[in-house]
Amino acid sequence: MNATDLNYQIIDHTADLGIVVKGVDVKDVFIRAAQAMTDLMVKADINEKGAKRKVLVEGEDFPDLMVRWLGEILYLFDGEHILVSAIEISSISPIRLQSILTVVPLNRGHHEMLREIKAVTYHQISVQRVHDGWEARIIFDV
Repeated sequence: MNATDLNYQIIDHTADLGIVVKGVDVKDVFIRAAQAMTDLMVKADINEKGAKRKVLVEGEDFPDLMVRWLGEILYLFDGEHILVSAIEISSISPIRLQSILTVVPLNRGHHEMLREIKAVTYHQISVQRVHDGWEARIIFDV
């Protein structure tokens, strides 16, 4: 992942950190949201090849699915000390996302830690179609 390819904007939010992510379609906005969250936590070129991991996430609607999706990526980072270097979403609906992630071990000597994200919140979460694609607003507890 190359940070210059990402299209996200940081939004000001008291005691938390928020982002607005835009994508051409719903898959794209979910991929970009995961990439943006990783970019906020770690500074590193993580294009290296890694292991494949299937991830299935279910939710009640697209906003709930986004919180659960990013929560899974955050768990891999915090709980298993691995980074997602590539994402393929094989299918997505408002209640289910199936993906194949390429993951690499977190190497604190190679990957510079920028900030800790404690959780993905439901506060002001939105995932919606907009006139030129899709947009998600996400608030992180930092």
